[in-house]
Amino acid sequence: MAKNTYDSKAIEVLSGLDPVRKRPGMYTDTSCPNHLIQEVLDNSVDEAISGHCSNIKIKLQKNGLIKVSDDGRGMPVDIHPEHKVSGVELILCKLHAGAKFSGEEYNFSGGLHGVGVSVVNALSESLQVNIKRDAKEYEMKFKNGDKQNELKVVGEVGARNSGTTIKFKPNSKYFESEEIKVKELKHLLKAKAVLCPGLTIHFNNERKAEKIKWYFENGLKSYLEEASDGIDLILEESILSSKDSDSQEVEFVVNWSGRPPKNKLDETYVNLIPTSQGGSHLNGFKSGLLEALKEFCEYRSLIPKGLKLNADDVLNNAIFVVSSKLQNPQFAGQTKERLDSKDHMSFVSSSTKDILSIWLNTHTEEGEQIAELAIASAQARAKASNTVERKKTFKGPALPGKLSDCNSEDLNKTELFLVEGDSAGGSAKQARERSFQAIMPLRGKILNTWELESEEIIKSQEIKNLSTAIGVLPGNNDLSGLRYGKICILADADSDGLHIATLLCALFLRHYKSLVKDGRIFIAMPPLYRIDCGKEVLYALDEKQKDDVVKGFRNKKGKPKINIQRFKGLGEMNPSQLRETVMDPNTRQLVRLSVSATDNANAMMDLLLSKKNAPARKEWLEKKGSLVRI
Repeated sequence: MAKNTYDSKAIEVLSGLDPVRKRPGMYTDTSCPNHLIQEVLDNSVDEAISGHCSNIKIKLQKNGLIKVSDDGRGMPVDIHPEHKVSGVELILCKLHAGAKFSGEEYNFSGGLHGVGVSVVNALSESLQVNIKRDAKEYEMKFKNGDKQNELKVVGEVGARNSGTTIKFKPNSKYFESEEIKVKELKHLLKAKAVLCPGLTIHFNNERKAEKIKWYFENGLKSYLEEASDGIDLILEESILSSKDSDSQEVEFVVNWSGRPPKNKLDETYVNLIPTSQGGSHLNGFKSGLLEALKEFCEYRSLIPKGLKLNADDVLNNAIFVVSSKLQNPQFAGQTKERLDSKDHMSFVSSSTKDILSIWLNTHTEEGEQIAELAIASAQARAKASNTVERKKTFKGPALPGKLSDCNSEDLNKTELFLVEGDSAGGSAKQARERSFQAIMPLRGKILNTWELESEEIIKSQEIKNLSTAIGVLPGNNDLSGLRYGKICILADADSDGLHIATLLCALFLRHYKSLVKDGRIFIAMPPLYRIDCGKEVLYALDEKQKDDVVKGFRNKKGKPKINIQRFKGLGEMNPSQLRETVMDPNTRQLVRLSVSATDNANAMMDLLLSKKNAPARKEWLEKKGSLVRI
């Protein structure tokens, strides 16, 4: 229960690594520890980019420890003049501490936020760092992010022997699974070796008795050739090119297949960090390709009248890798999955267009083959838009801008989720199955429509948008324009969420009776709690269910450690949790909204929502309010 008072005592200041431990999902991917390995690896790769490191070794030990070592310059061991602690301690124990902000030590680097390796320390049961530099070996140990000893000298090494070794064990309580995704990790390591000529990466998985070494002399070209094995490429020599300036670089390799490849290579990187969600460098590459090919086609009158090419047409049959380097990349978040540096987009676009324009005009025969593939893709897209386009609404206005529609037209499969707020809507979009699930975010509490006429409520923009999305006007019993087989109310499990769900139920009961009678309206049941015990994870809808789950865990042998997380809202759940608990038909709980003659639903809605029943509602709340537990 929240306090009624709010004063300065309520203000909490998180220091050191506490912000990471309180909200780990803001700093790393909490599905598994892979991202922690990447954070340590990126520090070593930054040394390689700067020309100070030629070998990186990654070992997955049988005891659960992860070891990353390099032969770079080694972390600084001297005392920082302002903070009065060693550089090692500052890097591992303080957020936003690093040598990469000014650009003086590293021209290009991935660790721009200065939080990467300190996040690893915060979320690890144990971490040990060993540094070789100045003919000495130094060591420091940490436990749950806290220093266990001062930095000390543990031995002597050769004067030219330098580097950093970090050995850590991720704390399982911060991750949904403690299992490392080895396949994804190996793909990442291989890509790092490809993108950094002269770098050798050694991988040793003791758990599977597996050892691999990656070294690529020809970089991107050999990488693409290896990835395209078995694909019928139309160009004998892939297009490989690069361009740089004082502060940024772009390198790319691209080729095309006669048909869309099954295992398509379409990877992008920034300072050797994989950007799975693309961003400004990918958009610039697409734009440059499109402009160069359109110019080539227009000069030769290759495009049929009325047909328009887009970037997806050009890349539909393409396999490519784009690697950008820039001094101050702006990522969308700490996990660095999308680049947001706007200026870099124009640099990549103009560079790509210039390079491709020259290539196309000196390889006209191959250029016309690429053009034919793009034109065929555009023609197929135009045909599909006329014949397989998603069913529109009742011959009325365009669909609401916030609606993320699905692809299927089958009413027996399609589902529309009405989600509370943009934050939860964003998570739901990532969690959904795009083929049959649509998402419509709502702005808080909608209008109380229980005592209003249908002609009046359509004046509300929120209800108008909702009606447009559904394809049925309020008060209309004709369901021929219905766009979805199931309409699911998805609100937070707290009191505000239940209020919103009640208002939506009132809307459907009062103004969409035909949908209720047809069994089309459902209420999703998101959990209020997540309970972890070892590797077992269970969810609870309310306090009572949570107590039952905890009791069941405590009855197990030994003294199992139980961690309980209370979700403040849907937006706090990550997409995989949201998918498992409320979106996946195999694991979710949906309650159908139905009315029978004995329900007395109208009387209950009158009591809850009618203005004239305010005195009776107050009396009812005084008698029954204490029974509610949220």
